[in-house]
Amino acid sequence: MTMPHLFTPLAIGPVTAPNRIAVAPMCQYTADDGSMTDWHLQHLMSLGMSGAGLVMVEATGVERRGRITHGCVGLYSDANERAMARVLAAARAVALPGTLFGIQLGHAGRKASSQRPWEGGGALLAEQDPWQTVSAFAKAFGPNWHTPEALDESGIERSVAAFVQAAKRSVRLGYEVIELHMTHGYLVHQFLSPLTNTRTDQWGGSAEKRMAFALHLMDAVKAAIPSHVALGIRIAGSDWIEGGVTIADAVALTQALKAKGAAYACVSSGGLDPAARIKVGPGYQVDFAAAIKQQTGIVTRAVGMIVSPEQAEQILATGQADQIAMARAFLDNPRWGWHAADALGVDLHRPPQYDRARKALWPGEALKHG
Repeated sequence: MTMPHLFTPLAIGPVTAPNRIAVAPMCQYTADDGSMTDWHLQHLMSLGMSGAGLVMVEATGVERRGRITHGCVGLYSDANERAMARVLAAARAVALPGTLFGIQLGHAGRKASSQRPWEGGGALLAEQDPWQTVSAFAKAFGPNWHTPEALDESGIERSVAAFVQAAKRSVRLGYEVIELHMTHGYLVHQFLSPLTNTRTDQWGGSAEKRMAFALHLMDAVKAAIPSHVALGIRIAGSDWIEGGVTIADAVALTQALKAKGAAYACVSSGGLDPAARIKVGPGYQVDFAAAIKQQTGIVTRAVGMIVSPEQAEQILATGQADQIAMARAFLDNPRWGWHAADALGVDLHRPPQYDRARKALWPGEALKHG
């Protein structure tokens, strides 16, 4: 029997994932001044044994003002690093053999200083300890949102330096993969999109100048980390609004970042403007990933409403992407990888403590319908 694509190894720059399943970064909004808590301990330990070949840790603020909410994870202090080291060590201890761990480094820009989703998700109110946000241009995310300060030269360099320091901390923590968050309307995306970057200096104006911040950031982080760590990007295939980023822009950005050492691109979309109308449906972003893969040749990860093993396998088998990332699928079923292996006829290693739940020994869901 031919091994399903989903369970074949994948080389990502200098590292190799044992299969092509990735856990996408998922904010938990449960940190204490950027430091992971016991919630993250159980969360990442569970994901480590999920069957995914790569587990991406949630969006991690590179400085305190770069967090989305008060509860977002950060990596800007020694306390953050110690807390993350504890969680990561525990997750690695129970992870399936060969599992890689990656971290997504980001800065929320004008979307920072916001409420947790279950608190409303809007901008922090005066009594909720808000902070001054920053962006490419002094334009608020939407009505009733804070107006950010436009970053000047020193502010841009401070932000890049924060990414570099967080990347160095990530290397000390032993992450095999570091991902620069360049989509979902956060700071780097705010420089990339013509909807949010109307600067007239070297950091904005033409399409090439709008890419300058992202390229400068890639150079700085790449120079700061060792060659055995894979450095990747998460980008927007579309802003889903007229005048915004298009797939052609995404291709050009990916080509430029690949030339500077990006090992892979995770292709998402949206998040820049609340007025955007996203056509959400099964695999709704896969076409963006396929275009990136076809036109740049970079290792490409597809994400977005990918649910079943058969759907994931089809995307890989037809050459639309090299890797599949899922988020809510793993929240719903932390053993998604095990069940995908069963569905596709693969004998996936799992902890011996749980082996008696293997399909051959226990009927599982079938028992409910027998």
